[in-house]
Amino acid sequence: MKQTNGQHLISIFEEWAPRSLAVEGDSVGLQIGRLDKLVTKVLVTLDVNDEVVDEAIEQGCQLIIAHHPPIYSKLKNIRTDMPQGRLFEKLIKHDIAVYAAHTNLDIATGGVNDLLAEALKLENISILEPTTSENLMKLEVFTPKEATETVRKALAEAGAGNIGDYNSCSFTTSGEGRFKPEESAEPYIGKPNELAVVKEEKIEVVLPESKKNKVLRALLNNHPYEEPAYNLMSLDTQVNEMGLGRIGLLPKKVSLADYANTVKSLLNVPFVRVVGPLDKPIQKVAVLGGDGNKYISIAKRAGADVFITGDLYFHIAQDALAMGLAVIDPGHHIEQIMKIGVVKYMQAECLNKKLDCEFIASKISTEPFKLI
Repeated sequence: MKQTNGQHLISIFEEWAPRSLAVEGDSVGLQIGRLDKLVTKVLVTLDVNDEVVDEAIEQGCQLIIAHHPPIYSKLKNIRTDMPQGRLFEKLIKHDIAVYAAHTNLDIATGGVNDLLAEALKLENISILEPTTSENLMKLEVFTPKEATETVRKALAEAGAGNIGDYNSCSFTTSGEGRFKPEESAEPYIGKPNELAVVKEEKIEVVLPESKKNKVLRALLNNHPYEEPAYNLMSLDTQVNEMGLGRIGLLPKKVSLADYANTVKSLLNVPFVRVVGPLDKPIQKVAVLGGDGNKYISIAKRAGADVFITGDLYFHIAQDALAMGLAVIDPGHHIEQIMKIGVVKYMQAECLNKKLDCEFIASKISTEPFKLI
């Protein structure tokens, strides 16, 4: 296993949830400390508070990845006689960096909202509020015939060749490659200063622009040639529409009352607040982690029977009732589902890249409310 640093780990994370996905004005990225240091253990948490920092210290973590940014608005001062300042002081004294992944992780494919939709057992899932899309690219690479399958597999594993509900898509043609290595070259095939004629194959794959660096690394790491020949071009095609919230279907209609109890169980919360007639039939479900007050009308226009979101305001609840949209509010804390999601993704990436780093989910509940 190889040692790694925070910069490398975050670059891997941002291949999944790049900061560019975040909504305008959101506070994401490195917030406290530095990333150019050895990291052997990372704590993943919803929030950063004193208990979480103590947990990171006890576990020997050098980095915290948090969903909610500890610094959300501009700081005018850092006073260590105040709670926030003391928190920052403790982090700096123990050389623990904090990286925030907020709306970029909400929006990312496989991020918070996809995790919630999966937990709620929704089918035919689509995006509730699109915020961005990206360009499609095409890669052509030339390989000796014996290396074609290795390179093709590496490209697919890096994210190339996904088209709709299909993956590992590629097209291969056979041909003849010619090249003359110079004296200083160390060719895989042929000899310096002699023209080599090789039976080669051209592999063609498409890939989203966000996967470009990862796919090129896979190509260079798995191609036998010292200098692989390839073409990479942008296409006039936009794919991978991404955005906030998800909307999908239940396998069959159920009453609002029954579904509210199901939500409570599936999301492991002690209670939910419900807006709407309890006997209302429910099948089309919209979900948005965190504060979804601004998206009530969007959920209604999308045809949702019920909208699952947190932090519902009194007057917004009245508006939803008036427009005939049921709402289930399981609280803001349901976003803690991101802890297991991030740990699973990053641990798999570290294992695949043979990096000596452990990711652990915080065991601290940062839910501030108690029922009496």
